[in-house]
Amino acid sequence: MSSSTTQKFREFMAEPIGDKSIRDVPGIGDVLGTKLSEAGYERAYTLFGKYLLCDKDVEQFQDWIQTQCGANSHQAKSAAQAFADWAEAFI
Repeated sequence: MSSSTTQKFREFMAEPIGDKSIRDVPGIGDVLGTKLSEAGYERAYTLFGKYLLCDKDVEQFQDWIQTQCGANSHQAKSAAQAFADWAEAFI
Protein backbone atom coordinates (compact mmCIF):
# COMPACT_ATOMS: atom_id res chain seq x y z
CA MET A 1 0.00 0.00 0.00
CA SER A 2 1.07 3.56 -0.65
CA SER A 3 2.58 5.63 2.11
CA SER A 4 -0.16 8.21 1.58
CA THR A 5 -1.82 9.14 4.83
CA THR A 6 -4.38 11.73 3.79
CA GLN A 7 -7.79 11.37 5.36
CA LYS A 8 -9.38 11.06 1.92
CA PHE A 9 -7.02 8.22 1.00
CA ARG A 10 -7.66 6.38 4.29
CA GLU A 11 -11.43 6.71 3.82
CA PHE A 12 -11.19 5.49 0.23
CA MET A 13 -9.14 2.45 1.26
CA ALA A 14 -11.30 1.60 4.28
CA GLU A 15 -14.05 -0.17 2.34
CA PRO A 16 -15.20 -1.40 -1.06
CA ILE A 17 -15.87 1.29 -3.66
CA GLY A 18 -19.61 0.62 -3.64
CA ASP A 19 -21.51 3.70 -4.76
CA LYS A 20 -18.89 6.31 -3.83
CA SER A 21 -18.93 9.62 -5.66
CA ILE A 22 -16.20 10.44 -8.15
CA ARG A 23 -15.11 13.15 -5.69
CA ASP A 24 -14.32 10.49 -3.07
CA VAL A 25 -11.37 9.31 -5.18
CA PRO A 26 -8.06 10.72 -3.93
CA GLY A 27 -6.79 13.39 -6.30
CA ILE A 28 -10.26 14.25 -7.56
CA GLY A 29 -11.68 17.53 -6.29
CA ASP A 30 -14.63 19.63 -7.36
CA VAL A 31 -13.21 20.95 -10.65
CA LEU A 32 -11.87 17.63 -11.94
CA GLY A 33 -14.90 15.85 -10.49
CA THR A 34 -17.19 18.08 -12.55
CA LYS A 35 -15.16 17.45 -15.72
CA LEU A 36 -15.24 13.68 -15.11
CA SER A 37 -18.99 13.74 -14.38
CA GLU A 38 -19.61 15.61 -17.63
CA ALA A 39 -17.56 12.90 -19.40
CA GLY A 40 -19.77 10.18 -17.90
CA TYR A 41 -17.66 9.25 -14.87
CA GLU A 42 -20.00 10.17 -12.01
CA ARG A 43 -19.11 7.33 -9.65
CA ALA A 44 -15.78 6.03 -8.40
CA TYR A 45 -16.54 2.58 -9.83
CA THR A 46 -16.86 3.95 -13.38
CA LEU A 47 -13.44 5.58 -13.12
CA PHE A 48 -12.07 2.37 -11.58
CA GLY A 49 -13.48 0.58 -14.64
CA LYS A 50 -11.37 2.87 -16.83
CA TYR A 51 -8.35 1.98 -14.69
CA LEU A 52 -9.10 -1.71 -15.31
CA LEU A 53 -9.47 -1.04 -19.06
CA CYS A 54 -5.97 0.42 -18.88
CA ASP A 55 -4.91 -3.08 -17.70
CA LYS A 56 -4.22 -1.70 -14.22
CA ASP A 57 -1.28 0.19 -15.76
CA VAL A 58 -0.75 3.20 -13.50
CA GLU A 59 1.19 5.21 -16.10
CA GLN A 60 -1.35 4.54 -18.86
CA PHE A 61 -4.20 5.60 -16.56
CA GLN A 62 -2.31 8.73 -15.51
CA ASP A 63 -1.73 9.66 -19.15
CA TRP A 64 -5.39 9.10 -19.96
CA ILE A 65 -6.78 11.17 -17.09
CA GLN A 66 -4.36 14.01 -17.83
CA THR A 67 -5.05 14.03 -21.57
CA GLN A 68 -8.79 13.36 -21.55
CA CYS A 69 -9.88 15.11 -18.37
CA GLY A 70 -7.28 17.78 -17.69
CA ALA A 71 -5.91 16.35 -14.45
CA ASN A 72 -2.57 17.71 -13.36
CA SER A 73 0.27 15.31 -12.61
CA HIS A 74 -0.41 15.28 -8.85
CA GLN A 75 -4.13 14.55 -9.32
CA ALA A 76 -3.38 11.83 -11.86
CA LYS A 77 -0.79 10.19 -9.64
CA SER A 78 -3.03 10.30 -6.56
CA ALA A 79 -6.01 8.76 -8.34
CA ALA A 80 -3.94 6.09 -10.10
CA GLN A 81 -2.14 5.12 -6.89
CA ALA A 82 -5.40 4.94 -4.97
CA PHE A 83 -6.88 2.58 -7.57
CA ALA A 84 -3.70 0.49 -7.66
CA ASP A 85 -3.67 0.17 -3.87
CA TRP A 86 -7.42 -0.48 -3.72
CA ALA A 87 -7.16 -3.20 -6.38
CA GLU A 88 -4.32 -4.85 -4.48
CA ALA A 89 -6.31 -4.79 -1.24
CA PHE A 90 -9.74 -5.82 -2.55
CA ILE A 91 -9.29 -7.81 -5.79
